[in-house]
Amino acid sequence: MNLTEVIQLKYVLAALLYSGIGVLTYVLCFILLDMLTPKVAVWKELVEKQNISLAIFLGAVAIGIAVIIASAIHG
Repeated sequence: MNLTEVIQLKYVLAALLYSGIGVLTYVLCFILLDMLTPKVAVWKELVEKQNISLAIFLGAVAIGIAVIIASAIHG
Protein backbone atom coordinates (compact mmCIF):
# COMPACT_ATOMS: atom_id res chain seq x y z
CA MET A 1 0.00 0.00 0.00
CA ASN A 2 1.55 3.29 -1.06
CA LEU A 3 0.71 6.83 -0.11
CA THR A 4 -1.42 7.57 -3.19
CA GLU A 5 -3.77 4.76 -2.25
CA VAL A 6 -4.21 6.13 1.27
CA ILE A 7 -4.55 9.82 0.38
CA GLN A 8 -6.59 10.43 -2.73
CA LEU A 9 -6.58 13.84 -4.37
CA LYS A 10 -10.36 14.07 -4.62
CA TYR A 11 -10.73 13.78 -0.84
CA VAL A 12 -8.09 16.42 -0.20
CA LEU A 13 -9.75 18.80 -2.67
CA ALA A 14 -13.17 18.12 -1.13
CA ALA A 15 -11.83 18.87 2.35
CA LEU A 16 -10.27 22.13 1.14
CA LEU A 17 -13.46 23.14 -0.65
CA TYR A 18 -15.68 22.43 2.36
CA SER A 19 -13.23 24.23 4.65
CA GLY A 20 -13.35 27.29 2.40
CA ILE A 21 -17.14 27.22 2.30
CA GLY A 22 -17.25 26.89 6.09
CA VAL A 23 -14.87 29.80 6.70
CA LEU A 24 -16.72 32.00 4.20
CA THR A 25 -20.06 31.20 5.84
CA TYR A 26 -18.57 31.90 9.27
CA VAL A 27 -17.29 35.33 8.17
CA LEU A 28 -20.60 36.19 6.53
CA CYS A 29 -22.48 35.28 9.71
CA PHE A 30 -20.31 37.63 11.75
CA ILE A 31 -20.79 40.41 9.21
CA LEU A 32 -24.54 39.83 9.41
CA LEU A 33 -24.39 39.90 13.22
CA ASP A 34 -22.53 43.21 13.09
CA MET A 35 -25.12 44.63 10.69
CA LEU A 36 -28.02 43.49 12.87
CA THR A 37 -26.64 45.33 15.90
CA PRO A 38 -26.22 48.91 14.63
CA LYS A 39 -26.50 50.48 18.09
CA VAL A 40 -23.47 48.56 19.35
CA ALA A 41 -20.04 49.34 17.93
CA VAL A 42 -18.63 45.85 18.48
CA TRP A 43 -14.96 46.70 17.89
CA LYS A 44 -15.14 49.79 20.11
CA GLU A 45 -16.88 47.85 22.89
CA LEU A 46 -14.35 45.02 22.77
CA VAL A 47 -11.10 46.93 22.32
CA GLU A 48 -11.60 50.35 23.85
CA LYS A 49 -14.14 49.65 26.59
CA GLN A 50 -12.99 46.03 27.14
CA ASN A 51 -16.57 44.78 27.52
CA ILE A 52 -16.08 41.24 28.82
CA SER A 53 -19.77 40.33 28.71
CA LEU A 54 -19.90 41.18 24.99
CA ALA A 55 -16.76 39.13 24.41
CA ILE A 56 -18.33 36.12 26.15
CA PHE A 57 -21.52 36.57 24.13
CA LEU A 58 -19.60 36.78 20.84
CA GLY A 59 -17.58 33.72 21.83
CA ALA A 60 -20.80 31.78 22.43
CA VAL A 61 -22.17 32.98 19.10
CA ALA A 62 -18.92 31.93 17.39
CA ILE A 63 -19.12 28.43 18.86
CA GLY A 64 -22.79 28.15 17.92
CA ILE A 65 -22.17 29.23 14.34
CA ALA A 66 -19.20 26.87 14.05
CA VAL A 67 -21.25 23.90 15.31
CA ILE A 68 -24.09 24.67 12.88
CA ILE A 69 -21.71 25.03 9.92
CA ALA A 70 -19.81 21.86 10.85
CA SER A 71 -22.99 19.80 11.15
CA ALA A 72 -24.35 21.22 7.89
CA ILE A 73 -21.15 20.37 6.01
CA HIS A 74 -20.71 16.99 7.64
CA GLY A 75 -24.29 15.98 6.93
